[in-house]
Amino acid sequence: MVSEDLSAPPLKMKLPAGDRSLLLVDDDRPFLQRMSRALEQRGFEVVTAESVAAGLAVLRARAPAYAVVDMRLLDGNGLDVIEALQRARDDARVVVLTGYGNIATAVTAVKLGAIDYLAKPADADEVIGALMRDSGDRAEPPENPMSADRVRWEHIQRIYELCDRNVSETARRLSMHRRTLQRILAKRAPR
Repeated sequence: MVSEDLSAPPLKMKLPAGDRSLLLVDDDRPFLQRMSRALEQRGFEVVTAESVAAGLAVLRARAPAYAVVDMRLLDGNGLDVIEALQRARDDARVVVLTGYGNIATAVTAVKLGAIDYLAKPADADEVIGALMRDSGDRAEPPENPMSADRVRWEHIQRIYELCDRNVSETARRLSMHRRTLQRILAKRAPR
């Protein structure tokens, strides 16, 4: 969910002149509608899509200057949309949003051309801040850094992704029992 009060005045952010087209891809319809309204109020021309297929169709019609893409969609992976957008328009600025964040997918998203990776819930001002940040600027350090349990979970997720989501191979490389790994993978990420 977007964690903001839409009746509150938006932060004043200076948007660049020129193309303000933005593709917003997310399969959570309430989130999609709220984020779309919030971004429109801040000066973007938003087109929404609820699936990878719909996002790719929008790209074929007109590649936007900006995109905010959810990582996990019902019909596939948001990385496919990022990759297609970078092929269609290499100057596009993409931010990945996800409720299932892990370091391995963040690295993959950045390699494909995303400029930032934000965990849900994120508000429109955070998204715009990430979209407008200069490539040399560093993001502010987090107020609440990852716990040791979260760091462990991230490491397991990274190895799992590197092993092409093969549970047996991941368990072998981590010197862990396969059932233990399956239980860890079935749980939500620790905070």
